[in-house]
Amino acid sequence: MNRYLPRTTGALAGTLAFALFAAACSGDDAGPNAEDAAGTAPASPAATSSDFPDWPNTDFSKVTINLDEVMRGCPSRDCIPALDAEGAVEIESPRGGHARFAPASTLDLAARLPVAVVTLEGVTKAYPLHVLTWHEIVNDRFGKVPVAVTFCPLCNTAISFDRRLDGRTLDFGVSGNLRNSDLIMWDRQTESWWQQATGEGIAGELAGKTLTAIPTSIVAFGEFAAAFPDALVLTEDTGFGRTYGINPYEGYDGSTSPFLFSGTIDSRLGALERVLTLDRSGEGVAIPLAALARAAVVNLTVGGEPVVAFWAPGTASALDASDIASARDVGSAVAYRATVGGRELTFRRGASDVTFSDDQTGSTWSIFGTATAGPLSGSQLEQVFHTTEFWFSWAAFHPDTVIWDGARSGQALPAPVATAAVDVRAAEAPQRLVTPSGRGEPELCWIGGQMYPCWEGWTAADEAAGRGS
Repeated sequence: MNRYLPRTTGALAGTLAFALFAAACSGDDAGPNAEDAAGTAPASPAATSSDFPDWPNTDFSKVTINLDEVMRGCPSRDCIPALDAEGAVEIESPRGGHARFAPASTLDLAARLPVAVVTLEGVTKAYPLHVLTWHEIVNDRFGKVPVAVTFCPLCNTAISFDRRLDGRTLDFGVSGNLRNSDLIMWDRQTESWWQQATGEGIAGELAGKTLTAIPTSIVAFGEFAAAFPDALVLTEDTGFGRTYGINPYEGYDGSTSPFLFSGTIDSRLGALERVLTLDRSGEGVAIPLAALARAAVVNLTVGGEPVVAFWAPGTASALDASDIASARDVGSAVAYRATVGGRELTFRRGASDVTFSDDQTGSTWSIFGTATAGPLSGSQLEQVFHTTEFWFSWAAFHPDTVIWDGARSGQALPAPVATAAVDVRAAEAPQRLVTPSGRGEPELCWIGGQMYPCWEGWTAADEAAGRGS
């Protein structure tokens, strides 16, 4: 009997001061050829394929990272089940669920619930984080474009990707592994591993390839439903009996250290401080959300282009209180190219705390980059790729990033000071987490430095023997 089956079919929740959690975070259309990632010469991994016996079909002779950096987040692939939209995949997962949608206007969701929003091919959809938290990947389609919408709760990274690569379409799942606390995805076609934070293939046949990222913003459901009442929204009808709306990572974003992160934390900001990030292909720019919230608008130049970042209140944190709808307000932050019809615009706070105004025409703009009143009414700003994630994650993958500092008129803060690595596992282990639902799901236990369901009679010997995988 599969001892981990309830991890797939039942609620996974544990309550600690830090509420640390076990896991991390088609079609035949030929898409754009992905560029090889920079610095993709095969690494010299200290770990070997023998360290991953449950991945016999992954070519570990091709890697771009040191495999010692990979940690087990949960016991096996698809231990967190991805969702597949109807007709969106070529290879279905036996452990996966179904992505079903309904118009925003028909759903009775709390207005403050955070949703990841993607617009592509003239189609706009929303993916509530209270659902994504339990599944992390949705294989979907926008017109003819196959897309993976992903969310890593441990890093607070919502990123979408074009699933087409070099003439084939990939279907993605959750590997159960983490690097820098970030979700490692796997594709069902080649069983290559992919870093969610960067879209880079890091192990297997497709190591060194990079997926094309698609702008994805996090906003409040109420604002989304008001702006796009007919747009489709991912529903809780997934085929799983999860306690959607309950945050399994209760209190996580109020902690001081990330979970399952053994690297060096850049001390310029708090590890779990939220930042809006830009310029992923360059040195990187991070705008602390606390500073952006005070300003409401930041006008800056990124990669030689004028960019504006908006912040509006009213969006609950998906990683704070147990009940997400009542969690603290972290707001929404979205970035756009600050041009319309070739004309550069600068922006300021609008008449209300959820609107913005341009200095050139006085038009009113929404958090969605749409002019709702004034001379430019009906105009749409083009979203630039950005994330609103935890600082430790961004800095780990972009160590040379600069930090926007409004008090210094955009000057970067000093370079990071080297600090000792923080081993959260050592700090927190051993622990025993108890699920609060009272429905008989297993407790979660630390065993050998990892977190597993505490089945009766389960011991470290069971783990060593590989039982339950």
